Amino acid sequence: MIIDSHTHVDLVEAWGWMDPPELMLELMDESGVDQAVVMTYRDAVGPDDPATEYIRSAVEKYPQQLIGYVRINPNAPGAMDALDQAMSDYKMKGLKLHPVSYVGFPYKEATLRLMRRAAQYHAPVLFHTGDEALALPDEVAEAARRVPEATVIMAHLGGYYHYNAVLDIADKLPNVYVDTSAIPYPWVIRQAVDAFGAERVLYASDGPGCPPILEIEKVRLAGLSPAEQELVFSGNIQRLLSEVRHVV
Repeated sequence: MIIDSHTHVDLVEAWGWMDPPELMLELMDESGVDQAVVMTYRDAVGPDDPATEYIRSAVEKYPQQLIGYVRINPNAPGAMDALDQAMSDYKMKGLKLHPVSYVGFPYKEATLRLMRRAAQYHAPVLFHTGDEALALPDEVAEAARRVPEATVIMAHLGGYYHYNAVLDIADKLPNVYVDTSAIPYPWVIRQAVDAFGAERVLYASDGPGCPPILEIEKVRLAGLSPAEQELVFSGNIQRLLSEVRHVV
C-alpha cells in the first residue's frame, strides 16, 4: 500500500492554480498510490474559508482516496476557529503551515498557539521546510522544540541545500518527522532513515507539482529494506492519522 502524505488540490484561476482533485486522482492511478493527503495552496484565515471548504468538498467527493489537511494562516484573527472547525466539524486529519506564504517565523507565538491546539487533537503539523528564509530547517526546528507535544513533519527533508540541518536534529527532537517530497537525492532518504529511524520518515510527493510516479521511484532507489519501505510508504502515516481525535 502507498499513501502519499503531502499533495495539493486547489482551483484558483487568478493565481494559475488549476489542480482539481481529479488531476491528483489521475496521478495516483498512474503511480499506484492508494490514498493521498490533500491540502490547498491557499491559507485559510477563519471558519468557512473557501480554501477549507474546497478541501472538505474534495474529501467528501472521494472519501476512499483523499484525506484532508487544513492549511491556515496563524496570524489571522480567525485561525483558531478555522482549525477547530476543520478538525471537529469536518473531521480533517492535520494542519499545514507555510511560513513563506503567510510571512511569519515558525516559532512566533501565533504559530505556536495553533500548534498547541493541533496537538490537543493529536493532529500532525506539516511545515513547509526548505531553502527560503522563514522556512529554514533551524527555524522550523525551533517551533518543534517549543511545542514538544506537537507532532511536526518537516516537508521536503529541508530542501535542496539544507537537508544536513534536518538530519542533525534527529536525535534532538523526537517529535519531528520528515517527508520525502521534492528532495532530489535518493541517498538523502537513506540517510534520513538511518538518522531518524524508518518510523519517522514519510513518503510524500508534493504532487501534482512533483509527479508521484517519480517521487515513488526515488524512495525505491534509496536502498531501503522491504520493512523500511512498508513503513515509509504507508505504515507511519497510517499510525499518525489513527491517533487523531476530533474533540478536545
